[in-house]
Amino acid sequence: MRADRLVALLLFLQSRGRVTVAEVAVELGVAERTARRDLEALATSGVPVYSQRGRGGGWSLVGGARTDLTGLTADESRALFLLAGPSSATPELRTALRKLVRALPATLRPDAEAAVRAGVVDATDWSRTEVTTDAPRLDALQRAVIDGVRVRLGYAGPGRPGSERTVHPLGIASKAGVAYLVADTERGLRTFRLSRVTSVEPTGEPVVRPDGFDLATAWRSLAGPVEDRMHAVTARALADPGTETVLQRLFGGRLRIGAVGADGRLEIEVDGPTPEVLAAQLAGLGAGVEVLGPPGTRARLAELAAELASVYGVPDGGGADADGDGDGGTGAAEVVQGPAG
Repeated sequence: MRADRLVALLLFLQSRGRVTVAEVAVELGVAERTARRDLEALATSGVPVYSQRGRGGGWSLVGGARTDLTGLTADESRALFLLAGPSSATPELRTALRKLVRALPATLRPDAEAAVRAGVVDATDWSRTEVTTDAPRLDALQRAVIDGVRVRLGYAGPGRPGSERTVHPLGIASKAGVAYLVADTERGLRTFRLSRVTSVEPTGEPVVRPDGFDLATAWRSLAGPVEDRMHAVTARALADPGTETVLQRLFGGRLRIGAVGADGRLEIEVDGPTPEVLAAQLAGLGAGVEVLGPPGTRARLAELAAELASVYGVPDGGGADADGDGDGGTGAAEVVQGPAG
């Protein structure tokens, strides 16, 4: 459920006291099925909203119509504003948040205002280049998932020309800050990285969900093989002291650091998809890391060394180290270091 629609729904409930699904659909500009799902999502998330069947029934906040959201606890209101705060990049959502703060009891307002200020979204990377936002595609695909409508998806994979395919959108997954669409296709369940989606066109046809489909289970089944491929090959090596930071940045959880040897070097293991990829990643540390195996990684490192020497030649002085400071290190730690964290 989108944060801005959640805020609008809460405001509508507290201002009207009791509402019907049809009234919510008109107010939010969505289908009645979507309005019902939004109300049910609020109820299951802990917001004190309940439904009453029969003539004169509808959906209400606990306590009936009133001028504030006293049904929200301090923890619930804080969680709501933490959710919406970092997303409040649009003027409409900022306005809605201000209105919702004023609707809260006075005792809850300081925490809510602090929660809104607790997050910030920076749309540039560390090289000050603007990162393309997924927001337009995310909004369209979330709407398709909630409304249960098939879409014609424009998609361009890495190094491939764009193409179109019709898919059944089933959910949005986020892994390490990257959003993916989980969809059913002619070839079965697939994931589509949102940053590679070029267009989203609803077809008006209903989504057909696989029997017993569960988004979390489906995501694990799709992500598992990819993660396994990242650990397909293990290289054993000896690393100079001081290279740990660089290795952590390169490999993250695929690095395992062992004991310190008699010569002061660390015993390490790193995982990767192929021996060649591991060699390419480790080559930048030069003599700071000596790979002991597998043979394929050592062979590829020797090939890379020969290729580089053929292009750049052998440095004068023979024994001089690459960073010129006479300590025998590669200088890799200084070069790779970026912002903390």
